[in-house]
Parts: sequence; structure tokens; C-alpha cells
Amino acid sequence: MSDLSLSPTLKRILLEACILVTVAFAVGLSINYQMVLNAFSGKTVSAAPVQKTTQTKVVEELLPNPVEIGEIDEMVAEGAMLIDARNIADYKAGHIKGAISLPIGEAETKLESFRQQVPKEQTLILYCNGFGCHDSFDLGVFLLKVGYQDVLVYEGGFPEWRDQGRAIEEGLQ
Repeated sequence: MSDLSLSPTLKRILLEACILVTVAFAVGLSINYQMVLNAFSGKTVSAAPVQKTTQTKVVEELLPNPVEIGEIDEMVAEGAMLIDARNIADYKAGHIKGAISLPIGEAETKLESFRQQVPKEQTLILYCNGFGCHDSFDLGVFLLKVGYQDVLVYEGGFPEWRDQGRAIEEGLQ
């Protein structure tokens, strides 16, 4: 049978490593506590503009802001438009009532008809397949780049909406 005992030096190194990891975890948690609380409660953290540095200049990239499910009804009543960033098959199978389809994969080709239908000043609420889906965020970045001014992302997306028993519809609208 082999001897599983550790040398005193190895024990000390492992203990120091555990202490370092614990301290780093505690510091990280204390700095990001609000983000962690939001993540566990299903809330979002506001996205601020991000600066990107290229070799010659600093470019500020606009990012869409998040919106919560409880805010959507009031925003739609005030004129906001729901945009489904999922593929057309998912949209046909079921989407938030009143939403129009603009799949991220077709955004560039459908941009001209979208512009004719939706003014740049319109508040847009984009969604896709929930928290793991980045299509609505990517579409939001694209729409901001082409001149839309008020772009929000509903990160809970269609799954959260459906699971809350909210109004959905099927087919093309």
C-alpha cells in the first residue's frame, strides 16, 4: 500500500494556496456583490458604453441597455416595439404577442425594409431565447451602429415570458 501522507512543506503550500483563493474570492465577491445578487435574482446589470482602443484612436461602442420583464408592458403601452431576434422558425412556433421578427442572421439583408417600417427614434425592445442567447444583444449593437437611438435588450427572452404565462402568439404577423 502506498503512503498518502504529505510533507510539511507541501502541506504549507496547499494551505497558503487555499488561503489565497479564499481571500481572492472574498475580495471579488465584495467588489461585485450587486452583480452577483442581480444574477441570482434574475435581474440585469446596466450596460454602459465601452471604449475600444485601436492602434490609432479610441472608439466608443454603444451597447444596448437591459430591461426587466416588469417594465415591458408600460414601455409597449408608451410606444416601444418588441423585436424578436430569433430565427424565423422559432418566431413562427411562438413569439411575444405583437413582436416583429428581425433575425440576427438576416439583419443586414432586411435592414432597408426594417428602416421603412420602424423609425430610428422608436424605442426597441429586443429579445431571443433567454439568458444564454446573445442574438438580441448582437442585434442591438448592430441597430445602434446603423443609427437607432433607444435600443434595449430583454435578457429573459421568450422562455421567461412564456414561463410567466404572458401573451404569446404563433405564425407570421
